[in-house]
Amino acid sequence: MTDAIHATKLARLLMSAHSITPATGEVFALLDAMLEPLGFDVHRFTAGAAPDGPVENLFAIRRGPAGSKHFAFAGHLDVVPPGEGWSSAPFEPEIRAAPGGDLLYGRGAVDMKGAIAAMVAAAAELPVDAGTISFIITGDEEGPAIFGTRALIDLINQRGDVPDLCLVGEPTSVNQLGDMMKIGRRGSVNIWLEVAGTQGHVAYPHLADNPVPKLVRILAELDALVLDEGTDWFQPSNLEITELEVGNPAHNVIPAAAKARVSIRFNDLHSGKSLSERVGAIAQKHGGIALPVISGEPFLTPPGDFSQMIADAVKAETGLSPEPSTTGGTSDARFLRALCPVIEFGLCNATMHKRDEAVAVADLDTLARIYARIAAAALGQ
Repeated sequence: MTDAIHATKLARLLMSAHSITPATGEVFALLDAMLEPLGFDVHRFTAGAAPDGPVENLFAIRRGPAGSKHFAFAGHLDVVPPGEGWSSAPFEPEIRAAPGGDLLYGRGAVDMKGAIAAMVAAAAELPVDAGTISFIITGDEEGPAIFGTRALIDLINQRGDVPDLCLVGEPTSVNQLGDMMKIGRRGSVNIWLEVAGTQGHVAYPHLADNPVPKLVRILAELDALVLDEGTDWFQPSNLEITELEVGNPAHNVIPAAAKARVSIRFNDLHSGKSLSERVGAIAQKHGGIALPVISGEPFLTPPGDFSQMIADAVKAETGLSPEPSTTGGTSDARFLRALCPVIEFGLCNATMHKRDEAVAVADLDTLARIYARIAAAALGQ
């Protein structure tokens, strides 16, 4: 099976590249150099322009015999900014001894260069005649996600290289590797609220129109909403007020406008459109307008053959039975579900997006073996 040193070496190489979102260049060249010797046809391209781009994307495919199954690994090479206060340089990966085993420190260790390294190591274990394997890799998951996976999906459809199943390597494990997989995610919509008024002196309110009370009434009604009680697979939808802006430095001036933003994470009882319309109606009732941006719709890959493949592979390598879950934030799986059934499974998420992000070296090896088992099962081997 996969060599643990090999998986760790690949992870360290990828982690050494400065690939703060949106990622381009070096980190994709490194992955390209890993995949080509394994027989993959690698296609790299950039999409978009400033301020959200350019974004580099990579689609690599190694074709099996005619008529064979097609299994895809998916993920992202971009990372969030490291921030301050690291105990070692965030882009100089460092292995340190720890009571439970060696840890590899660096930005992207778990989210998600470590998982991509494990995917490459897994692909190296599978013979070419096992079936078709592809990599769907973006540099824009941690950012606006406009010019990344969606552009890759367009390319895949144009080429006719649609996979039968797709595994996304997001860090889904909680307490130990293998305890959770994500079979779905809630949708996400952000809605900007604006109320216009008429500026004036606070001593002469009849000559002005204060927008703040109107905005307060909108927010109060939205905050009181109970969107649902959840479903068999999804937690209740929630609406959160995330920003409030008046921008009025003067104490004796009624402002001309007031703004706010709400964020809704929602299950499959709703759509981004239906929630946007509901919020818009409440805003309009109180004299405001709503400007929604739908980041993604909810999706669910119901428990079945695919989730069982993952569960069997995890059980064989760790002895654990992963819990199927839909909790957490969004990922690019929300786009990939348009291609084929998709499930997320990866490393422990305790340190993702934090300073001193780290992965257990032993987990990289174990994850590579799990990924190899999943791919083999998906390809019918």
